[in-house]
Amino acid sequence: MQTSQVPGRSVIAGSLSLAFVASAAVGVLGGMIGLGGAEFRLPLLIALFGFAALQAVIVNKALSLVVVLAALPVRLVAVPFSALAPHWPVVLNLLAGSLLGAWAGASWATRMRSATLYRVLAVLLVVIAVALIGTHFGTVTQVSMLPAAVVVAGVVAGFFIGVVAAIMGVAGGELLIPTIVLLYGVDIKTAGSLSLAVSLPTMIVAFARYSRDGSFGVLRRHGRLVAVMAAGSVAGTVLGGLLLGVVPDAVLVPFLAGLLLLSSIKVWRHSTTP
Repeated sequence: MQTSQVPGRSVIAGSLSLAFVASAAVGVLGGMIGLGGAEFRLPLLIALFGFAALQAVIVNKALSLVVVLAALPVRLVAVPFSALAPHWPVVLNLLAGSLLGAWAGASWATRMRSATLYRVLAVLLVVIAVALIGTHFGTVTQVSMLPAAVVVAGVVAGFFIGVVAAIMGVAGGELLIPTIVLLYGVDIKTAGSLSLAVSLPTMIVAFARYSRDGSFGVLRRHGRLVAVMAAGSVAGTVLGGLLLGVVPDAVLVPFLAGLLLLSSIKVWRHSTTP
């Protein structure tokens, strides 16, 4: 079981401007490839702002929830509800696994030793980097499966994604989008909107589970910092969305994947720090 810790770095108390700029920069990076940027924000919360592993996950989850709520109206403009309605069985199929996964993942995170959680986060950052490269440079097409097998695969995939999203405090879009395309043959633009419909209730379940842990108090203790980071994250994500396609994927995606790998190394090193 992890103990509640107060981040020891003075930057948390005194640099709200840094919090806004850093969050906005992360939002821009994520927005430029159609993501919220939570996978890039998590290492910053640990390395720059000095949060302990579990506290960083909880703060990241809260910020991800805000970003997803802000993104929903924009996505509904890009892909109207009428275009999403025929695909609700996809959402329900994935939710059958992701809600359970979110609760389980959050439960495991609160029970892990801090050093173990750092290592798990480091490994998952590598997983996200691989998924990022695979989604943008690989061929993502529907896998031929029997309908019953698709349902089972959807529940299993949803559970795994729910676990990862809960442990990292992310929305999980980087895993959900290729899964929706592979299992259900949905075009990638629609898959992006469907992923939000899965992410939102999944995040709420994980958030509810984290609220039962003592470390959840980090949101109250650092409310101003969290609010400023939320504003920066939303502003950055919107700006990044407007810049979508400005930097070629052939340049941006490898850069971001490399950033995740470097972040993984830094987070892993925290597991060896006394």
